[in-house]
Amino acid sequence: CSFSTRSRGKGADMVNTKGYRRGTRYLFSRNFRKHGVEHLSTFLKVYKVGDIVDIKCNGAFQKGMPYKFYHGKTGRVYNVTKRAVGVIVNKQIRNRIIPKRINVRVEHVKHSRCREDFLRRVKENEEKRRIAKETGKKVNLKRQPVGPRSGHFVKTHKKEPELVEPIPYEFLA
Repeated sequence: CSFSTRSRGKGADMVNTKGYRRGTRYLFSRNFRKHGVEHLSTFLKVYKVGDIVDIKCNGAFQKGMPYKFYHGKTGRVYNVTKRAVGVIVNKQIRNRIIPKRINVRVEHVKHSRCREDFLRRVKENEEKRRIAKETGKKVNLKRQPVGPRSGHFVKTHKKEPELVEPIPYEFLA
C-alpha cells in the first residue's frame, strides 16, 4: 500500500468551511482602538428614501449584518424601517448587473460622501451663473484640467550649481 499509516498532521484532512461568514476574520473585525460601545450618533442618523449609503459591516453587531459580498459597496435607500434600511445594491454576475435589495440595520450603513464634491460644484456653478447673468459676461462652468506650472527662476544664494551626471561604466575583469 502506498499510503502511510502515520498521522499526516492536524490540518491534513480539513477542508474549506462553507459557512455564511467564511473568510471574514479580518473583514468584520473592529479597527485598532475602535472597540467598545457604539456611539449614539450611529443610531440617531436620519436616512431617507433615495439617500446614497455605504455598507460597512460592524463586527460588534451580528443582527442585521449583510452578507460579506456587500461590505464596502454603495447603494441607494429604497425603504426605511424603525431599526433598519432597505438598500438597492448592484451586483455583477457574469455578463449582467443585477440590482439586489437587501435589508441592513443602521449600525452597518453610513451616508456616502461620493456626491459631496458634485453638489459643492453645482452650488458654485449656480452662483457663478447668477453673477455672470447680472454682469452680462460669459463664464465657462466646465472643469478644466490642471495646466503646467508657470516658469520661474531658482535662487542659488551665491552657490555655484553642481553638475550631476552618471559615472562612466568601467569593465573590471
